[in-house]
Amino acid sequence: MTLITLLEKKAINSKIKIIFPEGNDERVIKAAKKAYKKKICEPVLISDRKGELFFNHLTSKKLKEYAKKYSKKKKISLSVAEKIMQDPLFYSAMALKEGDADAMIAGAQYTSGNVIAVSKDIIGLKKGIKVASSYFIMSLPFFKNKEGGNLIFADASVNPLPNAYELADIAITSAETAKKLLGWVPRVAMLSFSTKGSASHEIVNKVVQATRIANKKAPQYFIDGEMQGDAALIESIAKKKMKKIGKVGGKANVLIFPDLNAGNICYKLVQVLGKATAYGPILQGFNKPVSDLSRGAKEKDIYGVIIIMSILARRKK
Repeated sequence: MTLITLLEKKAINSKIKIIFPEGNDERVIKAAKKAYKKKICEPVLISDRKGELFFNHLTSKKLKEYAKKYSKKKKISLSVAEKIMQDPLFYSAMALKEGDADAMIAGAQYTSGNVIAVSKDIIGLKKGIKVASSYFIMSLPFFKNKEGGNLIFADASVNPLPNAYELADIAITSAETAKKLLGWVPRVAMLSFSTKGSASHEIVNKVVQATRIANKKAPQYFIDGEMQGDAALIESIAKKKMKKIGKVGGKANVLIFPDLNAGNICYKLVQVLGKATAYGPILQGFNKPVSDLSRGAKEKDIYGVIIIMSILARRKK
């Protein structure tokens, strides 16, 4: 049984309301209708189309209500705020913030930059977290671990060059995701080309510093580094390269990449060469559940994200 099938069973009858600002996109419509039929969520498709799941925000009384609140927050005129709220992404983010939706899924047409900027502006980041990030759930058919061949990769789509403090936040939020979404005991590996001092470089030092910061901020999680990919995943290799492998060495289920180059390249190579299924990118670090789709996402990809967001939203409630 695949990971997404297991998650689908958890998501059924969740009664979660998910808002989709790109409600005219055929891929989004098909995925949302499937999710509705299977009782995964109650979709709200922002659109001028007619039908049970479609919602024309331009004729909604909520538009002026949201505009007033946004006008006050940003100290801009009401007329300008109303024009801003006509944008489906802004409207959807406000609906999520105000509790009229439980989660938001966007990115089929909007850029990642737009989705993240609007989410930061309106929904905001969790207390103590200074940077939004993303993760992929990677299902690898030929890899064996306690999690059924599944791993979390982060960050692989948002932060090009995180500093040590940002990298620590990415590690902490990824650990929270592993625990809350998948029910794992997170074992977080801070990846590098060095394992416990085997090489010296400023980019290695950043990972070492990030590991210390993460452990200080979130001592409840198992976070260790710096370590190479093989030392993170294969216990026999970890024992050769590390004096003490601890709870993470050779047993990691969450991999934190030092920068976006490494994370993005790795997830795509694993997807292509390892025949892995990649679910995501899913945004994390926000006050409420938000997901950024790839603009090349297929219907099945969007459906998988809907399942994930439904579970996260239910646990948030």
